[in-house]
Amino acid sequence: MYNYRGTLINKNRDAWVEINLANLENNLTEIKNYLKEHNINPPEIFAVIKADGYGHGSLMCAPTLIACGVSYFGVASIDEGIELRENKIDKPILVLGASPLWAFENAINYDIAVSVFSDEHLEMAEQLYKRLNKKVKAHIKLDTGMNRIGVGIDRAKEFVSKVLNADFIDLKGIFTHFADVENNKIFQRQINEFQQIVEPIKEQLKQRNVKIHCLNSPGMFDYPQFSYDMVRMGIIMWGLTPFSRDDKKIMPKMLPVMGLKARITNIHTLKKGDGISYGHTFVAPSDIKVATIPVGYADGVARKLSGNISAYLNGKMIKQIGRITMDQIMFDVSDVDCMVGDVITLIGKENHTDNIDTWAQKLNTINYELTCRLKMRLPRIYVR
Repeated sequence: MYNYRGTLINKNRDAWVEINLANLENNLTEIKNYLKEHNINPPEIFAVIKADGYGHGSLMCAPTLIACGVSYFGVASIDEGIELRENKIDKPILVLGASPLWAFENAINYDIAVSVFSDEHLEMAEQLYKRLNKKVKAHIKLDTGMNRIGVGIDRAKEFVSKVLNADFIDLKGIFTHFADVENNKIFQRQINEFQQIVEPIKEQLKQRNVKIHCLNSPGMFDYPQFSYDMVRMGIIMWGLTPFSRDDKKIMPKMLPVMGLKARITNIHTLKKGDGISYGHTFVAPSDIKVATIPVGYADGVARKLSGNISAYLNGKMIKQIGRITMDQIMFDVSDVDCMVGDVITLIGKENHTDNIDTWAQKLNTINYELTCRLKMRLPRIYVR
């Protein structure tokens, strides 16, 4: 019988993602204070909670975001919006991506705005208005250089005029998305094209309460002067850097919202000269004490991190050894007084050298990808 120390979080799994809602609240407060310092009239906060809140859990985080003053939510699909609606989230919702024409009716039924950028979108909206006598809520998506979706600048003025004159569309916003805020040349070309479209009709849009928005997480720090009516927060509100550069001086004090923890399931001695895990990539230089935890690459901890991460156990740093397997990871705990059931923190300790940002650097990827991966099969526990 194991002698567990501490409270059992989930009786069926000894590994979990921990979401700190107090840190989320801190981040929203810091961002709002930053915006106040750089704008006479701070813009509204648009929280992007697609991909289940970047893996943090959109349904559980939305109430905290609302309490912190968020006035708009962004999702990737109508289904994500419907899930919010069915759980009594009543703030305006925009599908940032392209929605299939056949799903526009569901967007109307669930009071979800869609992004429009083609004549086919307008034709479907008109058909639905004639049949249901209900307008499609929409934001016009301008493609200023991301070259993904959106109406191109060469025909943007004509398209915007069509939408403004369409009595079958309830226009709520107009926006674009930046490809690389950190590249001033690319950013300036995009913002110039965006302004060519919105500035001449700015007063008209204001009179109709149409929201203009373009800034994402890095944009609000580098170019707060272009905040317009709303700023879209994504990765930054989860306490992670939106920059590829190592420059955090301009950013407020953000705290990571996501942690990753697991309990020790086994402790044994690895004899000198013995290898561990697949391929025996680690061979013990002397007798060492090894702890195993039940989390692995199937949970989102990349196999390529093998032998290159550390964790935190009972006040001490410990090194990961051997290959990370599908379901289990091993650590050298020779210098730590520990027992089966003790909690190892892989991510989430403030003074811990490893976090999602450093993992992303080691994997040559971005933090967004890792937070989404970590929700694969791990239970999420919410704390304050």
